[in-house]
Amino acid sequence: MAEVLVYVDHVDGAVRKSTLELLTLARRIGEPVAVALGNGAADTAATLAEHGAVKVLTHEAAEYADYLVVPKVDALQAAVEAVSPAAVLVPSSAEGKEVAARLALRIGSGITTDAVDLEVGDEGPVATQSVFAASFTTKSRVSKGTPVITVKPNSAAVEAAPAAGAVEALAVTFSVQATGTKVTARTPRESTGRPELTEAAIVVSGGRGVNGAENFAIIEALADSLGAAVGASRAAVDAGWYPHTSQIGQTGKSVSPQLYIASGISGAIQHRAGMQTSKTIVAINKDAEAPIFDLVDYGVVGDLFDVVPQLTEEIKTRKG
Repeated sequence: MAEVLVYVDHVDGAVRKSTLELLTLARRIGEPVAVALGNGAADTAATLAEHGAVKVLTHEAAEYADYLVVPKVDALQAAVEAVSPAAVLVPSSAEGKEVAARLALRIGSGITTDAVDLEVGDEGPVATQSVFAASFTTKSRVSKGTPVITVKPNSAAVEAAPAAGAVEALAVTFSVQATGTKVTARTPRESTGRPELTEAAIVVSGGRGVNGAENFAIIEALADSLGAAVGASRAAVDAGWYPHTSQIGQTGKSVSPQLYIASGISGAIQHRAGMQTSKTIVAINKDAEAPIFDLVDYGVVGDLFDVVPQLTEEIKTRKG
């Protein structure tokens, strides 16, 4: 069976959930070979092996932290040349998509972005995408070179599948361009104690109907009762009620959780583009004609200031 390269997103050896999902998808089309780079790369091996990686290629160097993306592209190019994989899978983060695009250009291959599923085709891996603001689902394959595919978080379940996970050192020669853009400072993100928005299994979002920054407290209370992440519509972000980092939509982040709860969000097309692939969608809106109700699995016509606190209390009661 052909090998499939999986780019590992990790923080000092702690593997992120999106990478474990990639391993699930990689096993459908071949044998996963993980590529872990930077500080703590070797520490990822046990987790990656537990989730199906037959090999773990590692390379640690200061360049991965000190410079932007190009050193990672150099390493992935070296891995492609060493393995000759059937495909390269990369998480669909902002950085992941830049790395994938640069890699595809380097190796003369086609690229598919924001895939939500993968399957084996007669002429190579076939990717499923949600396109045109999630109005259509397409299936496509790369017709030239080694397919480079970025996959949206929550597109597959994390599944344990113990494999050898043999650790091998990856030989990497950095290009001249690798040191072209230096990272001069880092500011740690403030922790909210909530899941990362794009990786969360449950997302609770607020929109224009929340009617003020101070009222997002009821959205946060519901999210905390469910162990969920908090999102916001563009209208709420533009009004200064919630940080841009939490914006969901065409000009914000795309999410695909198991459960998405939209409170006071009308359902404009640009917002739908960022959450329409959610597995179950619940909307709370006092306007029975709001477009969001055309999309949902469950809808509540009512004032969010009445419905959301009651829902929060009911959840807390049931959880004891």
